[in-house]
Amino acid sequence: MWRSPLSLPFPVGSRRTFLGHQAGGLGALALVDLLTRTSRAADKDSTADAAPWRGVVHPYHFPPKCKRIIHLCMAGGPSHLETFDFKPKLKSLDGQPMPKSYTEGQQIAQLQGQKDNLKCLGPQHSFNKFGQSGIEVSSILPEISSIVDDICVINSMHTDQINHDPAHTLMNTGSAVPGRPSMGAWLLYGLGCETDNLPGYVVMTSVGGGQSQPIASRQWHSGFLPSRFQGVEFRSLGDPVLYVKSPAGVNIQKQRDVIEAIESLNSIGNQVFHDPEIDTRIAQYELAFKMQTSVPELMDISNEPQHILDLYGTPGGDGSFAANCLLARRLAERDVRFIQLYHRGWDHHGGIKDGSATTGALVDRGTAALVKDLKQRGMLDETLIIWGGEFGRTPMAQGSGRDHHIKGFSIWMAGGGIRGGMKYGATDELGYAAIENPVHVNDLHATLLYLFGIDHERLTYRFQGRDYRLTDIAGKLIQPILA
Repeated sequence: MWRSPLSLPFPVGSRRTFLGHQAGGLGALALVDLLTRTSRAADKDSTADAAPWRGVVHPYHFPPKCKRIIHLCMAGGPSHLETFDFKPKLKSLDGQPMPKSYTEGQQIAQLQGQKDNLKCLGPQHSFNKFGQSGIEVSSILPEISSIVDDICVINSMHTDQINHDPAHTLMNTGSAVPGRPSMGAWLLYGLGCETDNLPGYVVMTSVGGGQSQPIASRQWHSGFLPSRFQGVEFRSLGDPVLYVKSPAGVNIQKQRDVIEAIESLNSIGNQVFHDPEIDTRIAQYELAFKMQTSVPELMDISNEPQHILDLYGTPGGDGSFAANCLLARRLAERDVRFIQLYHRGWDHHGGIKDGSATTGALVDRGTAALVKDLKQRGMLDETLIIWGGEFGRTPMAQGSGRDHHIKGFSIWMAGGGIRGGMKYGATDELGYAAIENPVHVNDLHATLLYLFGIDHERLTYRFQGRDYRLTDIAGKLIQPILA
């Protein structure tokens, strides 16, 4: 039997159910219709209120330090030993056997069967100290070297997952179990959006410089949270959002009429089912309508002065990481809460010397330009920036490259609430394991939420009888890096 949940004020499960509901006769139907009519105006108001979700954290648990985050995700696992963690001892042992005291009984990815002949691979690029802080940075990142006094390098990151997809899942959701909400979804659930005409969570990707590590869209999914909190992927070339333009012969008023009709039908259905996904549908139709105006304006960089385009090194719209960084700044200006830029080019199992240099050149200028641009606009203090991958690379050689590594790697943070010009934590003298102030992915998430004024232990969502949170059952605040 065909049935529409939106056409009747009750679900039609069978003929017996249908007839049972009719026992009250036409009078019952008339009463339902009367109640529906009298509440129609109120429902329209609630529809208007469906879009601007303002979060569940009221008031803030802590005074917030920032308003938005830009996550520069270096997909594939950039080598800390070729970027931010120089190891002279490893350099002196280049080509010699890796001491078994480091690797015995340890989890190694593709090098697992070669434990008896592992060789040290020294840093493939030179390092120098920069800025007043004297932070050491690889020669492959000359532009990032110029902003070291604005960033905090964490050299003691570690994770639990040694393969790309589960490691990305852990970095994005706080758990290696697929299906959990991403950190962007948690942030929107907690604090809501500050913009009503763009998504609160936007994702963009770029490629180049190495193996283009696949990224699944579930990395920015809402999991068991309502789907209104999931990220929206903008394309780097062409129309950023498919079908954002009206079809030929359809003007804005016709679009508005269609949206209002759909919202009315959804509202009727929601009176019966009280399904949060119907609220999502209402909100997303409304947002999509508003994006038809806001997205073209966002992408039009004709008003950007030439010195800004020169700073980023891109004319925009070319699909590059630098172009995405410029768009990230424009999204930040328009109050998008969570902006995530993936660059899929850091997986260097072989040829790491040339590969890391090539990939570094593709992300270096845009990254530094983003920090400088936000700073000169007075926005850096209210914008948290995180730069890093899902794990690091081994001190041991994999031919001319390095394997996946989880025991120690580097990321950096900058902006709202973060102390600039400092290093935190350290790996051992060969860069194998974090030994000083180790920082787990869950600690990073706990700190992220704190900077937004949220206690990570109090932002929870009950699902299947359990209260879940971004930090799962772990996570502690990284207090020393806070400004």
